[in-house]
Amino acid sequence: MAAAAVAKVKQDMPPPGGYGPIDYKRHLPRRGLSGYSMFAIGIGVSIFGYWTIFKWNRERRRLLIEDLETRVALLPLLLAETDRSTLRQMRENLEEEAKIMKDVPGWKVGESVFHTDRWVPPIITEMYNLRPREELVHKRFGFQRYV
Repeated sequence: MAAAAVAKVKQDMPPPGGYGPIDYKRHLPRRGLSGYSMFAIGIGVSIFGYWTIFKWNRERRRLLIEDLETRVALLPLLLAETDRSTLRQMRENLEEEAKIMKDVPGWKVGESVFHTDRWVPPIITEMYNLRPREELVHKRFGFQRYV
């Protein structure tokens, strides 16, 4: 029995010629563009963006100059219209003043409160003091709304 207990153990051995080399290096696939190409694309996009901004700034400057020239050309017309409305309002005020002060002795209609011969433009409250309050508020504040 002792002979049966000592059975021959077969050891696992490498194949003849040995095992092949073990592949332990990383083999990652190439994905996307290289660093140089991405850098070149970034430079190209930046140059294109700066060129576009430069071109748009030129156009915007040209449009601003055109707007300024338009305002300069329209300024005499707008001033003349403002003067016409001022004179019309002053004439209406003088007519209203003549009606109101007709019974006051020694009252001179249209006498200036300023002691000068030069033209003094009237202030807004002087222009609209005989008109409804809404007109004065509209003239003074325009379309501003305070809530």
